[in-house]
Amino acid sequence: MARCVGACFIVPPFVLERVIRDGTPEQREWALATLLDDHSIRAQRIHNALVLRDRGRARQPLSPAPGGHPKRTIYDAHQQQDAEASDVVRREGQPAVGDKAVNQAYDGLGSTYQFYWDVFHRNSIDDQGLPLDGVVHYGDHYDNAFWNGARMVFGDGDGYTLLQTTAAIDVIGHELTHGVTEHTANLTYLGQSGALNESVSDVFGSMVKQFALGQTSEQADWLIGEGIVGPALHGKALRSMAAPGTAFEGDPQPAEMRHYVHTVSDNGGVHINSGIPNHAFYLVARELGGRSWDHAGPVWYDTLRDPGLRSNATFHDFAQVTVRAAQHRFGSGPVSNAVRDAWNQVGVTVP
Repeated sequence: MARCVGACFIVPPFVLERVIRDGTPEQREWALATLLDDHSIRAQRIHNALVLRDRGRARQPLSPAPGGHPKRTIYDAHQQQDAEASDVVRREGQPAVGDKAVNQAYDGLGSTYQFYWDVFHRNSIDDQGLPLDGVVHYGDHYDNAFWNGARMVFGDGDGYTLLQTTAAIDVIGHELTHGVTEHTANLTYLGQSGALNESVSDVFGSMVKQFALGQTSEQADWLIGEGIVGPALHGKALRSMAAPGTAFEGDPQPAEMRHYVHTVSDNGGVHINSGIPNHAFYLVARELGGRSWDHAGPVWYDTLRDPGLRSNATFHDFAQVTVRAAQHRFGSGPVSNAVRDAWNQVGVTVP
């Protein structure tokens, strides 16, 4: 089954394909180069995972590192496409440097770690104190950012499709959450379970941003990637959780099941249909009010960690577990009712 083992990218392929179709020759060249590089990264990661499996070299559990303090290292790829051969430019505890992207990556990794530690007492991505590595200035006009299973990699964008990806803290939270999902529910990256995988990253990425800014559910913009989209997209963000399908011109995300998109591209529409569970979380958070991580967030986190959640879960499976998680943590009442009602509003019926 497909896992997010190749790499998990913030910009879906259909966005790059649109630029290849409609952009100038130079813009098409950059978008095509990004798309081809993304395919290459996925293939190499899948190959490496299979080699390790066939050799029986499963990762051995490490002794947990002390919690409460991240261990960050930022690397500079100098516009090259070799994240492994990048130079170290800032380590944990070192002061800010003159490169804005380095400092944004360092701060974003730290904010994501702090969110998971302060809210869920989770010690990094694997809950064992995994060091957080980030690579900036990856590739030449590279229009994406991704989690490759070991580190966060940031492109500078081409100024047309995408801008500097380190500028969006929710993108950093999104990508690192793919690692959290890998270490918990390990949702299969295909169809509805793949859309849930993407949605979980949007949900926690948005909460990381709200946590860092001290925002309530009412104050949040509920946008993913606000501030890093270029003029090519004619929009304000990559996705909107409050109003899926409105983030940019031609945004294909549905907000409810009656508009579910059946497609074989994008691993069965994982970046498209994620709008449905995204909107369900938004409805829960807004209904309950206050801070999203006080009630809605713990329900989604408990769901990820629930042993009854299958890796190939459907939207209906996930919804049922969220209701059960709400009842277990908060009892029968406003929280579980809000969770059930939100799923029903997006067309996922929970008895």
